[in-house]
Amino acid sequence: MNIHKIIALICAGMMSVGMTGCGAEKGPVTYAPTSENVKALGRTMLTDDNMLWLAFSGSGAEFTFSGTKAEVVIAGDDNAEKPDNEDNQARIAIYVNGERVVDDMIDHAEETYTVFESETPAECDVKIVKLSETANSTCAVKSITVDAEEGIKPAEKKAHFIEFVGDSITCGYGVDDEVKEHHFSTTTEDVTKTYAYKTAEKLDADYSMVSISGYGIISGYSDGKKKVAEQQLPKYYDKLGNSYGTFGGKRVSGQAWDFTGYTPDAIVVNLGTNDASYTKNKEDRVQDYLDSYVEFLKKLRTNNPDAQIFCTLGIMGQDLYPAVEQAVQNYTEETGDTKVTAMAFDIQSQSDGYAADWHPTEATHEKASEKLVSEIKSVMGW
Repeated sequence: MNIHKIIALICAGMMSVGMTGCGAEKGPVTYAPTSENVKALGRTMLTDDNMLWLAFSGSGAEFTFSGTKAEVVIAGDDNAEKPDNEDNQARIAIYVNGERVVDDMIDHAEETYTVFESETPAECDVKIVKLSETANSTCAVKSITVDAEEGIKPAEKKAHFIEFVGDSITCGYGVDDEVKEHHFSTTTEDVTKTYAYKTAEKLDADYSMVSISGYGIISGYSDGKKKVAEQQLPKYYDKLGNSYGTFGGKRVSGQAWDFTGYTPDAIVVNLGTNDASYTKNKEDRVQDYLDSYVEFLKKLRTNNPDAQIFCTLGIMGQDLYPAVEQAVQNYTEETGDTKVTAMAFDIQSQSDGYAADWHPTEATHEKASEKLVSEIKSVMGW
């Protein structure tokens, strides 16, 4: 084999894993979504074949480049091509310089998007965000191809980092469907319209969402007759997610989350709305919620030793908020940890409308974010 053919094969191999350095050749180069090339948004995991697996709401990737063209390939999970599954597929948005240029449901094993194309080079920030939640579907960033002299690089990290732990409210359940009689669909979920995402934006903070619709501290949404114990969010706090969808035969609930290097400055917990459907103000059930909340705070602290923790509740009802306050007090008295506070959200107003299944509208989320931003600034001094 001659030397020119050897060099060509080496270059091809380097390009396939997102490497550069083969000299004067120009044109599109394909990159893997590794940490050398992109900034991960939220909890993500690089698979064995160099795809960035996305599960929780808001998870994604962000990168910058200066060039003339960019393509992004998104891989769907095993649910993507199932027939009659349009209410459960992953919804993805892609932004270029802050403008949403792609908003799509991943209904194929693989989707390729040309997100930018120009005759002259331009500076671009490209952000890929999973708009829908983990429960019904996952997906992955498979590859990124750009025509750029200097390739791509991760977007810069922001000064602050906030983790949001919650339920359907944090996921943006139904926020794009302001008809309260309508029901769940991933097509109407949009995490970017939630109080959580808006709070991160207003504080110029990186974020992570750990939220699943219907889940609670001790019980998922219930008819009040029995506890829905399988829908306890704390069980999945140290996982990549929890989903009916699988990716390459693997489940996100089987993937442990590595907290190493993952250091949120603040954690916002918004859990109790679904628990209230079970507790029904029954003293023993409320006590179960309170005690389990204290144990969850201990779990949060073990994994996040320095974070300020904000315990919130109230957008869809405040029945359990007194128990949240008591849990914070009990935890502090038991552990001596004073970096935990409680804050009640205002209950959603009829004047701001209701989204699907009586969930908050974007107007309600906006008001909630304003209150939370004020609280975080006050406590954190940001």
